[in-house]
Amino acid sequence: MYDFQDEQGSDAGRAAGGPHRGLLFLELPRVAGELAASHAVDLVAPRRPSGDGRPVLVIPGFSATDGMTGRLRSHLKRHDFRVHGWGLGSNIGLTDSKIDGLIDRFEAIRKQYDEPVSLVGWSFGGVLARWLAHTYPGDVRQIVCLGSPWRAEGEKTRATGMFERSRRKHGISDRARPMVDLLRGPVPVPCTAVYSKSDGIVPWRGCAVDPATHPPAENVAVLSSHVGMVANPLVLDVVVDRLSQDPDNWRDFSWREALTRKWARP
Repeated sequence: MYDFQDEQGSDAGRAAGGPHRGLLFLELPRVAGELAASHAVDLVAPRRPSGDGRPVLVIPGFSATDGMTGRLRSHLKRHDFRVHGWGLGSNIGLTDSKIDGLIDRFEAIRKQYDEPVSLVGWSFGGVLARWLAHTYPGDVRQIVCLGSPWRAEGEKTRATGMFERSRRKHGISDRARPMVDLLRGPVPVPCTAVYSKSDGIVPWRGCAVDPATHPPAENVAVLSSHVGMVANPLVLDVVVDRLSQDPDNWRDFSWREALTRKWARP
């Protein structure tokens, strides 16, 4: 995220944070494989409409658009969730226009369905999902964060320089620092943090949550690139499984149970 700890630091210093450079260089080749694999799995896996028409808002990562979360959203639609992109173009960070636009988008979806909305946030989008959960705890059903570095110790990533360049170009809201301070507290709704130890952009330890029983908070480790988390077949399995949970009768994630349900014939 933004380097609030060193706001006068150089881009070179910020770029030193994050995973090993070799993992960064492997990001794009891995994404191609993950996307192809997810399409192949969908061709042979039985369709299980487990979403019951519940609303889901998918929030893209920094510098990403709804187009980049299209594979994730189409997969959720296949499972009978009512899925929405954020509709705000490129996610350029914590500007007033993006903050207000996200609030308007969330409130419109909540009003449309008249029930709590589940949030799936990719990378910085998961950070925004945490903030929405704190701001609207009664209107958020649960959140799933995909490679989202919300901890202070995970603040410096391979993308931090991009955040700072965006701040110089687009500005930053006066609400930004209070928002980050708020979202770093325990989330008041069920929260699942999905992370990969082979992530090439963000340090995985900055994405992990402190496990809790009420509301439930859990970590799920996957083998995935960072950019490919919105297409990786394992990640898609986790997201569908978690969004299918009843918050009042929560079951901790189990790969055995998730894959058994996935491949069982309806």
